Amino acid sequence: MSPQTLSLTIDPAASAAPFEQVRTQIAEQARDGALPVGYKLPTVRGLAEDLGLAANTVAKAYRALETDGVIETRGRNGSFIAAAGEAADKEAAAAAESYARRVRRLGLDRRAALAAAENALRATYGTDA
Repeated sequence: MSPQTLSLTIDPAASAAPFEQVRTQIAEQARDGALPVGYKLPTVRGLAEDLGLAANTVAKAYRALETDGVIETRGRNGSFIAAAGEAADKEAAAAAESYARRVRRLGLDRRAALAAAENALRATYGTDA
């Protein structure tokens, strides 16, 4: 994939819903720099047509990406890649802090808390987590 080119593939047989596939692929491309900050995304209708999806499916993905801080919508000007790395790092740090407080309240020691987190990461990312 060349820089500054959105490339999405929807797998109808995948376990993830199409909107989640769109959301995940755009987020990954933003995170790895393939889609730079400020890159203008296609319109909801245009991308839906290109992918053979309903406009509501793409709109749902865009809303989730905006909530996650990956994209920003500028009204009629369209949707653009935001500084996703910073937003993702901040959200991950907040989630980790919340987790640490919760497991401490539950009485888990550090080793048990780390084991639970590692098990969850393995379940989510696969055995290499």
